[in-house]
Amino acid sequence: RNQRIHNHKVFKGLAERGKSSMGWFYGFKLHLVCNEKGELLSFYLTKGNVDDRNPKHIKKMTEQLFGKLFADKGYLSKALWEMLFADGIQLFTKLRKNMKNHIMKMEDKILLRKRAIIETINDELKNHCQVEHTRHRSVNNFMMNILGSLSAYCFFPKKPSLNLKKVNDGQLFLSFL
Repeated sequence: RNQRIHNHKVFKGLAERGKSSMGWFYGFKLHLVCNEKGELLSFYLTKGNVDDRNPKHIKKMTEQLFGKLFADKGYLSKALWEMLFADGIQLFTKLRKNMKNHIMKMEDKILLRKRAIIETINDELKNHCQVEHTRHRSVNNFMMNILGSLSAYCFFPKKPSLNLKKVNDGQLFLSFL
């Protein structure tokens, strides 16, 4: 709670106040990259006040990636798009209300709508793996909780995923597993 931020001693000097779509918070942000099978490819932990579009952090998360990257509106940036495009990654995000629509392949438009898979992964990490824990007594305990939660998720037998198949006539066939 925001009223207790000044009393917080464990993360003093480490955590920062940030704002998300849910409102203000004090702590850290966990950035995740996953594939269509629901497997975690990369993650990055930042302070709460760090911009999602920070090129240094994005570069670290996408070092070994290529192809298409689907993200939410928080990662919308022309500079970020150009940086990733130079590295062989196409960034797709939904547009903000005041932006002009641009031409996109139907396949990419469908995949952008299926970006909700990452929200399902976030939900499983929060509710099943207890990644969102609020009363840590040490920084080491916090880090072990994050790493343990991510490791536990990796061993889930059934992860949210997309079944992608190309049909003979070149159309994309999608189904949730």
